[in-house]
Amino acid sequence: MSISQNLEAIRSQIPENVRLIAVSKTQPVEIIKKAYDAGHRHFGENRVQEVAPKYEALPHDIHWHLIGHLQTNKVKYIAPFVHLIHSVDRLKLLEEIDRQAGRSNRIIDCLLQVHVAREESKHGFAPDELRRLVHEASWSSYPNVRIVGLMGMATFTDDEEVVRGEFRSLKMLFDELARGPLPATVEMKELSMGMSGDYRIAIEEGSTMVRIGTAIFGDRNSR
Repeated sequence: MSISQNLEAIRSQIPENVRLIAVSKTQPVEIIKKAYDAGHRHFGENRVQEVAPKYEALPHDIHWHLIGHLQTNKVKYIAPFVHLIHSVDRLKLLEEIDRQAGRSNRIIDCLLQVHVAREESKHGFAPDELRRLVHEASWSSYPNVRIVGLMGMATFTDDEEVVRGEFRSLKMLFDELARGPLPATVEMKELSMGMSGDYRIAIEEGSTMVRIGTAIFGDRNSR
């Protein structure tokens, strides 16, 4: 099927309250443009060195989501335009996002990444660490950052019950925090979980954003 047909097929399976982020990493501009021409506007990229030139080359009404691990020294390159950073996994990164957002005269929306998977290679705050951050951090020190929810990645496994359990635990943490009280610049509005292989489970467990690449664009282009 074509990219537009793939998008239509996935949208038909996703409730209206769930945002589809088309993961366009490794895809060339002309392929992303096909999804844009099909009406899609939210795209996710893992690497700053990819998303910055794509931002310049493509229409500026695209909402770019940074979904991969973000190095502090790369924040300055996306601060002027990034729509949402999904992968805030440490306080030092939060501080740098605030600093660069201030330089760009912006308030940048962010998600706090939570480590719920069994794999140690996954990034993110441990749940108890995240609770302390939300309730004890000096949020007034970060006037150019707005936390709008959480993000997490499940273990890469064929065991659906493992995946479901990890998504469920993240949703429970999300709901716990949403019951508040929360600092003025922190809210639990978005829960980003689910990719091409597990987005259906993620939606069933309460995801509001799914990050799908292969099911839209096919296998990733080799570098």
